[in-house]
Amino acid sequence: MIQLTIPLIPTAQGGPLIPADQVTGLLRRIAVDWVRSVDTDEMAADATTVHNLAEVLSELADSIDVECIAFTSVPDRHRRAWE
Repeated sequence: MIQLTIPLIPTAQGGPLIPADQVTGLLRRIAVDWVRSVDTDEMAADATTVHNLAEVLSELADSIDVECIAFTSVPDRHRRAWE
């Protein structure tokens, strides 16, 4: 079982933010653990389904990374308009 502590950062509006690298790391770790569990027969599940679900989590993590890279690549004057 995975045990992680993910810091929450409060916003001025009162909502929490979670660091994207922590989220993507968690998604990838879950995917790896699922695959490892089904491959070692620790999980009674259809291997193809588990592998497909793990791939979806990995793709989601990749997508978040790409969006974060694009966001941080925007000049400050444009970023302020999004905040």
